[in-house]
Amino acid sequence: MLETIFRGLFDTDLTSVISVTDFLLCLGCALALGLVMALAYMYKTRYTKSFVVTLALLPAVVCIVIMMVNGNVGTGVAVAGAFSLVRFRSVPGSAKEICALFLAMGAGLIAGMGYLAYAALFTVILCAVFLLYNRLDFGAKKNAAAYKTLTVTIPEDLDYTGIFDDIFKAYTCSYELAAVKTTNMGSMFRLTYDVTLRDPAKEKEMIDLLRCRNGNLEIAVSKQETMAAEL
Repeated sequence: MLETIFRGLFDTDLTSVISVTDFLLCLGCALALGLVMALAYMYKTRYTKSFVVTLALLPAVVCIVIMMVNGNVGTGVAVAGAFSLVRFRSVPGSAKEICALFLAMGAGLIAGMGYLAYAALFTVILCAVFLLYNRLDFGAKKNAAAYKTLTVTIPEDLDYTGIFDDIFKAYTCSYELAAVKTTNMGSMFRLTYDVTLRDPAKEKEMIDLLRCRNGNLEIAVSKQETMAAEL
């Protein structure tokens, strides 16, 4: 009786119907794997509640979609198109977030195909590697303190072309003028440099020399940011 209730309207005798027991087993497994992935992602990572909840539920959603496709090529193509549209309705994420989403989708795909043991093994191994890389701080930029963004304000009558080159050559390994902007109703220029310090401990000494050169106007030093869109 229960199998009849969950039978599709367009099913035929030649159609293989997923039993309710198998459906619940795959769904429960996908939910458990999603929870494991969400907990692994939360370890030493900045996260939002919405992303973690999405990560926990995504394997179950993908699992159910794959189970419902059940070998139907036409439905599979339609589902692939629907998933591709989601990308254009979401804001760009970091490489780490995109990787976590792909892992969740992979676990859901394996569970939806019925290979629950492989799905569990996949999740355990990938989460273990994910945690290991986080623990080892794998991929962290070495000498990150040396990479700085320097903003210097100068009067409009001061030619900014090469004005600080001698100071930068003494205190930096490399430097580049990244942006020039007028400020204070056009009476001043704001120069933005990307610099790599030779010795981060001499940062104040370099700033003092710059202050003498720019008439003690505003100078700002900040951490050099990488590109917002990593992928």
